[in-house]
Amino acid sequence: MEIQQSIGKSGELSYLRAVLAMKKQQKQEEVIQLLNEVLDNHFSSLQGLPLGIQYFEMLNPDFLLEIIREYLNFCPNQPPAAGQPVSPLLKHCTSVLETVVKTAPGLQQAVFLIAKVKYLAGDVEAARSSVQHCLEHNPSYADAHLLMAQVYLHQDNLKLCSHSLELCLSYSFEIREYPLYNLLKAQTQKRMGEIQEAIRTLQIAMGLPGMKKGGSSLKAKGRKIEVSASDRVSIFLELVDCHRMNGEQHEAAKVLQDAINEFSGTPEELRLMIANAELALTHGDVEQALSMLRNVSPEQPYFTQTKEKMAAIYLQHRKDKKLYISCYRDLVEKVPSSHTYLLLGDAYMNIQEPETAIEIYEQALKKSPKDGALASKIGKALIKTHNYTKAISYYETALKSGQQNFLRYDLAELLLKLKQYEKAEKVLQQALDHEMVNDLSALMDDSRYLVLLAKTYSKMDRSEDALVSLQRAREIQARVLKRAQLEQPDAAPAQKSLAAEISAEIARHAAVQRDYEKAIKFFKEALVYCETDNKVIMELAHLYLAQEDIDSCQHQCALLLKNDQHNEAATMMMADLMFRKQDYEQAVFHFQQLLERKPDNYTTLSRLIDILRRAGKLEEIPKFLDMAEKCSSRAKLEPGFHYCKGLYLWYTGEPNDALRHFNKARKDSDWGQNAIYNMIEICLNPDNETVGGEVFDNLDGDMGNSTEKQESVQLAVRTAEKLLKELKPQTIPGHIQLRIMENYCLMATKQKANVERALSTFTEVAAAEKDYVPALLGMATAYMILKQTPRARNQLKRISKMNWNPVDAEEFEKSLLLLADIYIQSGKYDMAGELLKRCLRHNRSCCKAYEYTGYIMEKEQAYKDAASNYELAWKYGNQTSPTVGYKLAFNYLKAKRYVDAIDVCHKVLELHPAYPKIRKDILDKSRAALRT
Repeated sequence: MEIQQSIGKSGELSYLRAVLAMKKQQKQEEVIQLLNEVLDNHFSSLQGLPLGIQYFEMLNPDFLLEIIREYLNFCPNQPPAAGQPVSPLLKHCTSVLETVVKTAPGLQQAVFLIAKVKYLAGDVEAARSSVQHCLEHNPSYADAHLLMAQVYLHQDNLKLCSHSLELCLSYSFEIREYPLYNLLKAQTQKRMGEIQEAIRTLQIAMGLPGMKKGGSSLKAKGRKIEVSASDRVSIFLELVDCHRMNGEQHEAAKVLQDAINEFSGTPEELRLMIANAELALTHGDVEQALSMLRNVSPEQPYFTQTKEKMAAIYLQHRKDKKLYISCYRDLVEKVPSSHTYLLLGDAYMNIQEPETAIEIYEQALKKSPKDGALASKIGKALIKTHNYTKAISYYETALKSGQQNFLRYDLAELLLKLKQYEKAEKVLQQALDHEMVNDLSALMDDSRYLVLLAKTYSKMDRSEDALVSLQRAREIQARVLKRAQLEQPDAAPAQKSLAAEISAEIARHAAVQRDYEKAIKFFKEALVYCETDNKVIMELAHLYLAQEDIDSCQHQCALLLKNDQHNEAATMMMADLMFRKQDYEQAVFHFQQLLERKPDNYTTLSRLIDILRRAGKLEEIPKFLDMAEKCSSRAKLEPGFHYCKGLYLWYTGEPNDALRHFNKARKDSDWGQNAIYNMIEICLNPDNETVGGEVFDNLDGDMGNSTEKQESVQLAVRTAEKLLKELKPQTIPGHIQLRIMENYCLMATKQKANVERALSTFTEVAAAEKDYVPALLGMATAYMILKQTPRARNQLKRISKMNWNPVDAEEFEKSLLLLADIYIQSGKYDMAGELLKRCLRHNRSCCKAYEYTGYIMEKEQAYKDAASNYELAWKYGNQTSPTVGYKLAFNYLKAKRYVDAIDVCHKVLELHPAYPKIRKDILDKSRAALRT
């Protein structure tokens, strides 16, 4: 002091006084005041000096950087949260550093410190740019690599954070001695879920010299490395958290107690208190946690974080909304700022009180009128209260002030949601009405506006305008991507994602226009920008399927499953592809995978039942139905379960039981329509006969023409007509399907006038819908009932020349069987045989195909072969058809397999005791043959 009085004010001496105050652990405010004096004295000595050698000597940049480092000890060690004010100290540091960098731009330490200050002030992108500048001039600059890692960690970019740490280590192995390096490494490991590795890394950090009590620095290669108290506490706290996450509560408590002993009486003590409260909560001691936090005063650092923690405890553990809000109210009262008002507003939003939140946000906005995030929150809160008119009015007022231009997007989005398309268009056109711009941010905004404008036009059915907007957006986005890679690398992923969205939307427009080539081109372009976009890959797969490019479709599905092996849509499509290729085993495999993960996925189960039937493995279906039943106690109440059960029973020749189960699914919004269609089909053809076929017509003697049979048919048709009235199709194909079914009901009456009416409708539909198999089959069936066989044959031959597809699989099968019936009637067994083989390629459980084949063999007196085919018809019909049983027993008799013939006769008579002729024609003869 005496020296200073004798020589006047000196910056260096003021600095020594500040250092001494820190060593004596004087109050933070006093130390900062002394540091302010240092700068005032230092810069006052430069006043009036011209820019020259003396000025550079007097400026003493190294001395100024030393002061900045001291200031940083009193700054927060993390960037501020949204809406939180930036520390005034950081603003002070920025002005000093800018002076140094302008005067000595090559001073590496100054550029690094300005990057650090920008990072701590929340200007993360500017910080990244400055660090990049440092590393370009000195790639081995360890501190810069560490700061870059912090930037990436803050942006949650763990991959680049790890990369920065690896680069840092590759340039300098001594970096392992830096506690900050180990802290960042552990934080990255923790976020990646590698808890054990994080614990090991932190334990290494704890053993470093700078971490020991009283030590705040260590030496590496003769250079002193400062370890701030904040970083040291962070290492302790990370280790506590990792032990807690690893279930090691005792270890966590031990480390925390060590930290409390180490930092007792320092400003960092409060962070440890918050962590201690967190630990008490893990043990269920809510009151202890609260009592620890209650004693913190507004003058202490971390007061805001303490109040936030208390509020969270009141809400989550005590479920007390009143005390939750009181914490934030107290915070606003004690520390009034736009940030605390924002926190209070957010708190009201959390407890679903948006009206109060809006009032609070508006008060915050008065304190910080240029805060765009706040303005946006007010708009969104108004939307949440469904106060759309006020939200629109608010956005418009904010826009008129000219300060919140980015709110145009929010306003347009709201107008689009409210279906006010013309207004949305006007807002977006105003946003785009400007001179050519070259600023990257403006280009990014324009691209977003154009995409939203395209959505608006699509809603207005202005497809051409939508496409023009998308093409403009695509051109702008191409420019954005080129520049973003260099100017804003961190923004590049989001911009690539937008580019992918634009290309995909252009592709969707092309697909609607059935321009599949163009659609495929743009979907592929979307995947160049975002190669793992599952939705786009799936859409591209559907396009290939529409073009019947099965291999390309399969390739896209394989890519999807490589990215996400549990992707349900891709697995379903892969199964579908295998189904189309008639590789039923592979199709079954894919469906089984889905059902093993979720046995009560009834959509998958219904598809699997169909495929197992086509694969000839009906006997495997019950185990999947059992799995679904065991998976959920509610299975027997689920419409989906009853639908699947009905499907199985129908396929195994139990039409009455099938009807009962379909009936339980009939009223369901998801399963009802399909269940009703199946019920109608069962009513019209319970025994799964070939409608219009003549080969088996007279086999049952007079049974087919009995009064009882005719009454039963009439009752079934009336039931089908009633069910038809319950069908409510929502799509054009659905309406066509309903028309087809209505006319099948008309045909089922077998009355000539009705059949002719049906024929007229089928002809009309077939003319409008090219190659529509259900309509062509309807025409052929009507012709057969009207005894116009040549005309029926022409329609059926037309169908037989088409490519089989899974959508019309049932109609294809019926068409081939009816054509085979016609050929058999005219003695063309070879041609019929080829058609029956085609049927069985697509459905190995097709009873009728085996029955017809057996009939042909029987006619050719190949009784063994006939028996083999009837055996399969009997097996896949679940041994329920007396007609098939009769034929099988008859051919066993002819093939001298008397015991087998007797067994089948017993099974038929057990189910149908009055079945004619089987006892006399086969059973008695087989017994007599055995006796001799």
